[in-house]
Amino acid sequence: MRRVLVAAGLSALLALSACEQPKEAAPLPVVAKYSGRQQQFYAGQEQLHSVASATVSVSKSGALEMTANATAPGAGYSNLGFMRRIYAAQPKDGVYELDVVGDKPAGAAAQVVTPAEVKGAWDAYPKGRLKGVRLITNTGSVVAMLPPA
Repeated sequence: MRRVLVAAGLSALLALSACEQPKEAAPLPVVAKYSGRQQQFYAGQEQLHSVASATVSVSKSGALEMTANATAPGAGYSNLGFMRRIYAAQPKDGVYELDVVGDKPAGAAAQVVTPAEVKGAWDAYPKGRLKGVRLITNTGSVVAMLPPA
């Protein structure tokens, strides 16, 4: 009986060794690291899906005017805007980070990626240190540099 069990075990071992070895798992995508910490979003507010392009300029009143061409994860997003990130220290490169956010629709809405233009102004921006802004969404970010004075 003992020889039968040993023979059965060896044949099972040989059968398993002939099986295809599992392939290596695909590497995980690299997650971008940002220097600022997100502020707490208000109820119903979330980051938009993606941002394709952005521009910044200084208005005549001295405020920083920002515009982003983004996409929302669905139809019906409202109160689109920018939310500044929190820093322990000033960014060394002078590029400040902002989240591109909007309020989710209250009722049922089509779950289709929808283009959205987001505009906003930053009155009390750090004039001497700011060189550009990084606008962050769920799937990536875009950097818009301040034009030379």
